[in-house]
Amino acid sequence: MEKKYSPINPKCPHFLHGADYNPDQWMSTPEVWDEDMRLMKLANCNVMSVGIFSWASLEPEEGKFEFGWLDTIMDKLAENDAYAVLATPSGARPAWLAAKYPEVLRVNADRVRILFGARHNHCYTSPVYREKTRIINQKLAERYKDHPALLVWHVSNEYGGECHCELCQEAFREWLKQKYDGDLDKLNHAWWTAFWSHTYTDWSQIQSPAPHGETSIHGLNLDWKRFVTHQTIEFFKNEIAPLKEITPDVPVTANFMGLYPGLNYWKFAKEVDVVSWDSYPAWHGREPDWELASKIGFVHDINRSLKDGKPFMLMESTPSMTNWQEVAKLKRPGMHLLSSIQAVAHGSDTVQYFQWRKSRGSSEKFHGAVVDHCGHENTRVFRDVAEVGKVLKKLDPVVGSTVKPDVAVIYDWENYWAMEDAQGPRREKKDYQLTCQMHYRPFWKRGVPVDVIDMDCDFSGYKLLIAPMLYMVRPGVAERIEKFVENGGIFITTYWSGIVDENDLCFLGGFPGPLRKVTGIWSEEIDALYEHDINHVVLKDGSSLGLKNEYEARELCDLIHAETARVLATYKSDFYAGRPAFTVNSFGKGKAYYIAFRNNDDFLDDFYSWLINDLSLKRAICAELPEGVTAQLRSDGERNFVFILNFAPEERSVDLGSKEYLDMLTNEQLTGYITLKGYGIKILQEFL
Repeated sequence: MEKKYSPINPKCPHFLHGADYNPDQWMSTPEVWDEDMRLMKLANCNVMSVGIFSWASLEPEEGKFEFGWLDTIMDKLAENDAYAVLATPSGARPAWLAAKYPEVLRVNADRVRILFGARHNHCYTSPVYREKTRIINQKLAERYKDHPALLVWHVSNEYGGECHCELCQEAFREWLKQKYDGDLDKLNHAWWTAFWSHTYTDWSQIQSPAPHGETSIHGLNLDWKRFVTHQTIEFFKNEIAPLKEITPDVPVTANFMGLYPGLNYWKFAKEVDVVSWDSYPAWHGREPDWELASKIGFVHDINRSLKDGKPFMLMESTPSMTNWQEVAKLKRPGMHLLSSIQAVAHGSDTVQYFQWRKSRGSSEKFHGAVVDHCGHENTRVFRDVAEVGKVLKKLDPVVGSTVKPDVAVIYDWENYWAMEDAQGPRREKKDYQLTCQMHYRPFWKRGVPVDVIDMDCDFSGYKLLIAPMLYMVRPGVAERIEKFVENGGIFITTYWSGIVDENDLCFLGGFPGPLRKVTGIWSEEIDALYEHDINHVVLKDGSSLGLKNEYEARELCDLIHAETARVLATYKSDFYAGRPAFTVNSFGKGKAYYIAFRNNDDFLDDFYSWLINDLSLKRAICAELPEGVTAQLRSDGERNFVFILNFAPEERSVDLGSKEYLDMLTNEQLTGYITLKGYGIKILQEFL
């Protein structure tokens, strides 16, 4: 049963609509600030993210703080019925700080300390940097704790990267000592350091991975990535300590970056009050918009799942185009509203942009913005933004609603790290991320809600659990999968699963290791194919599963033996012709399917289409959706909110059947066929 969450901050029980705002860039022309307030109202904006890179303006000299300009902005926002997502400024330190305390400057993997410049490049371990950020964060919290505009804390900006300085090296060794109970033999075994005579005899010998040093010990590489996540979170916790002490009721967030590989967001999400992320799809590019939209839907669903269905924040998106993508293509008419509402459909309670007003200079002066260099509202982009705000004002009932899907797909950061480090069975096109998105897409196309989780999450609430390429299986995971299937769940996994443990050590006794019992198969070998190689799989009785007789197999073919599993399809050619390619194993009250081959898409599309019907999986709407159209669901337990989104540039029709829905944008009662224009939307309400 879906539940209703409180608004992000009850001070504002509406959708948040706004942008990153940099008024400190315009202090020499303060009349711009008044014009900004006028334009914000016209754009139907009610929130601004302020102060993200303002440290030099807030503390121009060490210990000398100047908050007057920020006081003015906070007051102006409040006077204009708007709010502030107020940032801490640690993402870009002032020049005086780097000059006086060079230890705050990050050291790269090649052991060269960087110069002052750019951003997101500080040492997370540095006691000096931690203390300086604590001081300014405390000053901000004390000054604005009772300000009516303060709504959310935006802590730093897009945490990322790593530091290899001596402070970090020592912190890494201490972290390892704790993890391995101070037992160096335990570490040597976990890292398998007998390989190439790399055994450590003293903790001081351990160094982080380096291009001119150690890169071949996979356990070291994996633990270093875990440490980077740990140390980043420790720095974040240091940042929020004064905020939590002084403003305990103001939620804190840190803007994530989608599937950014450098941090495990499942660890980080535990420390934020609300998840937020920055979304920048390259619309109208090399792939059809609807295919890209399904990939973005996958990431939206991760961000909703990170806190068990709690609505998230779309902290950054572009109102028009970027200036850093390979091709900065403009959004076509309709796409801005569509892509913004897509985030809402998957669980966001905000639509926010980078940026409000274009900078006059430096590297982001041509990045998209609500207000262009012309400085007025008479632009296509401004009208698009105002339209989004107008739509959001009609969606108050949706705020705080969520969805509890029947389906979960596992996407696990540590699994990704380990698989990328593996030198085999392919150096390229391992495609873990893409494979997970391919398994997600058939549900997106049919309006079936999906959670995207990691392997440590609770599986018990789902009917269907999908774990593509579950290369790493951490302790206890296989046992929980077995229990899930025993209790009636359907589990699906694929080739290249059950290969290594949490230390990236191969399981002995036959793959898929601890998944062998539940899948009922033994994987003996895996064949990697060249791009021109194509095998086929032949179904024994495909019609019973809604499948065709034959499908292509490309890139990876797992050569398996059916032990307790029943063979559903076999390979057609090569020396493994006739060997199992697709199996099912009955296990307790449930079943486990093993897909041994990589396919173009059509096999997964057909198989999951059959499963959706066979398992009666929850859908946003009981309708056949044409190509390019998806339907997404949010609910408060009393009402369903159905978002029908057309990512095709052409008009599409959908049959709602005999059920009546309320169009939330027009207040019309809808039934039967509805038409969506190219890049069009419908937002429907249904009482339960």
